[in-house]
Amino acid sequence: MKSVVVFESMYGNTHAIAEQIAAGLETVGSVVIGNPTQVVPSTAADADLIVVGGPTHIHGMTSTASRRAAADTATKDPDVDLDPDLDAEGLSVGLRDWFDDLPDGRGRTGAAFDTRLDKPAVFTGSAAKGIAKRLRRHHLDAIAEAESFLVGDTAGPLLPGEAERARQWGEELARRLQNRSGPTRRK
Repeated sequence: MKSVVVFESMYGNTHAIAEQIAAGLETVGSVVIGNPTQVVPSTAADADLIVVGGPTHIHGMTSTASRRAAADTATKDPDVDLDPDLDAEGLSVGLRDWFDDLPDGRGRTGAAFDTRLDKPAVFTGSAAKGIAKRLRRHHLDAIAEAESFLVGDTAGPLLPGEAERARQWGEELARRLQNRSGPTRRK
């Protein structure tokens, strides 16, 4: 089985969560992981599962303006670093753009996640809700409810236990995918 994990990450927190989810998914097959400039939408055309996640900005998914504002924060604050995989193109190409070219997902599954502040979602919003909506628009069947992983502050760090919880969530997605498809051998 093949899974694709695509993520946006400004300060590295969502990247760390995506890596843990991918590690959990590796129990049932191959995993391609990267940001929207590293994993082109056509890569997902033959994936059994597409997992997409990003940070919550202004109550939802990032925009070009919110990514640039996050980069400006990192420029002004010496204690804040941008994700090392984020390049100049990543500031202008985000998940919204990535979804524009995603092939139809009929017969395949998807899952959405985000990172957000450790406050009730009614106050912080959730990027995962918008991501899940876009997965449905591309006819991917949700294999799990959208999941949020928590950070202590805008730039992080992840709260204790969140990385482990992400790996467990990835393992749960793998079990659900395997149950949906029947017994498989590891690729």
